[in-house]
Amino acid sequence: MENQLWKRKLLSTWRKDQQWYADKLAILRSVRSSETPPGDIQSSPTGETFKEYVVSEQTPGELQRHEILYSSVAVGIVLIVFISVGILFFLRRRKTKNADEEHAASSILVYPSQQGTAPQFLTKEIHFSLPPLRSTSLGDLTEPDDSDVDTESLLLPTVSNQRSNSFSCYGLGVIEPALYKSTLDLDEIQWPEGHIGRIWFSLRYEPSTEKLLVSLLKAKNLPSRTVGTVNSCDPFVRLHLMPDERRYLQSKQKKKTCNPYFDETLVFQVSQKDMSDHTLKLTVIDGSRTKRRSEIGHVTFPLKDLEIGDGTEQQLFKLDLEKEPQEIKSNLGELLVSLLYNENLSRLTATVIEARGLKFQGDKHEAYVRLTLNQHYRSVKEKRTGVARPSRDGAVTFTEGFNFKLAPSQVDISSLAFHVFQATSGYGRDKLIGKCVLGSYMFARGKALIQWNTAIANPMEQNQQWHILCE
Repeated sequence: MENQLWKRKLLSTWRKDQQWYADKLAILRSVRSSETPPGDIQSSPTGETFKEYVVSEQTPGELQRHEILYSSVAVGIVLIVFISVGILFFLRRRKTKNADEEHAASSILVYPSQQGTAPQFLTKEIHFSLPPLRSTSLGDLTEPDDSDVDTESLLLPTVSNQRSNSFSCYGLGVIEPALYKSTLDLDEIQWPEGHIGRIWFSLRYEPSTEKLLVSLLKAKNLPSRTVGTVNSCDPFVRLHLMPDERRYLQSKQKKKTCNPYFDETLVFQVSQKDMSDHTLKLTVIDGSRTKRRSEIGHVTFPLKDLEIGDGTEQQLFKLDLEKEPQEIKSNLGELLVSLLYNENLSRLTATVIEARGLKFQGDKHEAYVRLTLNQHYRSVKEKRTGVARPSRDGAVTFTEGFNFKLAPSQVDISSLAFHVFQATSGYGRDKLIGKCVLGSYMFARGKALIQWNTAIANPMEQNQQWHILCE
């Protein structure tokens, strides 16, 4: 406040002096022009008269220099005042900021209070402690005392092998190695003669998302590509959902090992109602550097044998690799069919000749065959034979032929299914005895595939074959 009053007083004095000097300069100029001194001249604020000023021999140049000097002094004083005020404001603000930082560092901000006109903040201290280490997954660890905690005992032990990520899709948690010790430890196993390898995998099906998760763990005792060498194998696994083998998933290739660790999870999208109709096939293939791939072996697993449950638990399997698909053995009976393909008319003629060894139930032994032409997995045409009774030797003779429209471009996506039913009396539902499917590589294997390919490759030639019925 005192600084402002002093400033105002200084400015008032400076303005008065400026006005007085301006008046003197005007009078001096008028005297020189008229060469007659004025009669009555007012005195200056300091008591000087015009005559005294003339005697002092001050010139207009000297008056101008005095004006510049007084102006410079006044501006300098004003700047000094402003700089001093700015420095005081800066120091005060910095002091307040340091005090706030010290207050904030002493505790943790929790939430603002709703009481009072200004926001008030409450603080509290948070204490934490390290949890005890698990002895099951990290080995035998002694739990430290609470009074004296050793930081080195809290460090995890270094593990030489890599961490498996094959169960990452199964949610949070820790895999207990003890659960799989009896199934995954193969150091002391003696392999039989002619063994071509064994594969470990786990399955889990999620009904909510209709996803089948296949986790490839590892394979053991795969044959070496070159006789007399060790680990001359570059294996990878190809997964199919039978009967559709055009679509597949494939794992990463492992280099120069006969005992590969895959640790991969692959996902198939399959509805729950189709689970019983599909079979999972895992084929182990050796891919050499010359890009020539040779199939080592394969395993199959019918998905109808998988326990679905609530979809939270995985099931572990270990299966030996097979070179050729095993022939289906069944006591349901056999069916003799014949195929004839006319390429010019795009017509397939299927003849149901005879059935033997049918497994009937009840006293009434009568059977018929229903033929279904499928393209992809959609039914296109259905036909059926008449009802026939078995003879004394147990054979049921039909000898009926049926024609189906089949273009050459549809051969690879088509199949022909034969369902043998036992006819029931009254309003009861006919019972399915067994079935067999003939078609391309997408739908059939073994004799069924050979007969289909032979009939298509040799038009106008009849080809007949016995087929074992399956469920």
